[in-house]
Amino acid sequence: MAEKKNVSRRDFLKTSGIAAGALVGGGIIGGLIGANTRQDTIAPSGGEAGHGGNGEAAAGPRGLQFFKNPVEFAVLEQATERIFPEDELGPGAIGLGVPFFIDHQLAGSYGENSREYMQPPFEVGEATQGYQSRLKRNELFRQGLQRMQQEAQSRFDANFVDLEGEQMDEILTAFQDDEIDMQGTNSQFFFRLLRQATINGAYADPIYGGNQNMEGWRMKGFPGHRPAYINEIESEDFVEMDPHSVGDMLN
Repeated sequence: MAEKKNVSRRDFLKTSGIAAGALVGGGIIGGLIGANTRQDTIAPSGGEAGHGGNGEAAAGPRGLQFFKNPVEFAVLEQATERIFPEDELGPGAIGLGVPFFIDHQLAGSYGENSREYMQPPFEVGEATQGYQSRLKRNELFRQGLQRMQQEAQSRFDANFVDLEGEQMDEILTAFQDDEIDMQGTNSQFFFRLLRQATINGAYADPIYGGNQNMEGWRMKGFPGHRPAYINEIESEDFVEMDPHSVGDMLN
């Protein structure tokens, strides 16, 4: 039996290429733009609507906008947390509000593929081909999360959210390795979308619903969006600054 590997946040950043500033493929740890204003009142496990899991006010809308089924959203929460886990360096996907970020994007133009060519032929092949499915992203995400739940029940006779971490990883790895049948796409393509959306939610401006309290930026020492650096540009020393979001400039 292969030795279990405890993957840390630092390993995640290194393996996925984030540390080098590039988003490349990795292992299981391997333009989402469009704010939406409609909010619902479902309060998933990540925290009460309008608040983050740590009880502090969120930096963006917190009500669910796309998901109506709490089970699907709960699967999304746990799947993204396995991809971007909490560790000694800081919060994971749930703490950063990544599931809310993905929910908001799926409710908008990203989820509807509204600015993309969506006519046949559809040939799912190389990753360099870009989006190759007759399904919209929000349809693809919903199907993928439902298949995760089905795999959990089939393999372990339990709900996905009740599995041990290693069991969740087994299912996610099966998606990554294209071992799960899906309609209108393949499971590897879905996994790539899920992983990319998780990374984007961890590091996007908080105005889009993720990167709660700018903790993703703080972990990387990123200053966020500032109008100017005139007071620091002449410094010969590294200057540490608290990050600022687009929302800060609007207040």
